Amino acid sequence: MARPIKETPTIKGKDSIRFQEAMDNPIPVSKEQKEKQRRAYEFMKSIATFPMP
Repeated sequence: MARPIKETPTIKGKDSIRFQEAMDNPIPVSKEQKEKQRRAYEFMKSIATFPMP
């Protein structure tokens, strides 16, 4: 039987400030990178043996 998952610790101090800044200012992704990711997703979806949306 699987062990229970521990609760995620709360981020505090400078780490929380860095995390919030990263969430507020995401790194832009190029259209080429988005298309590459979409093709990878479609490939994985095509070979999956279980239902995917």
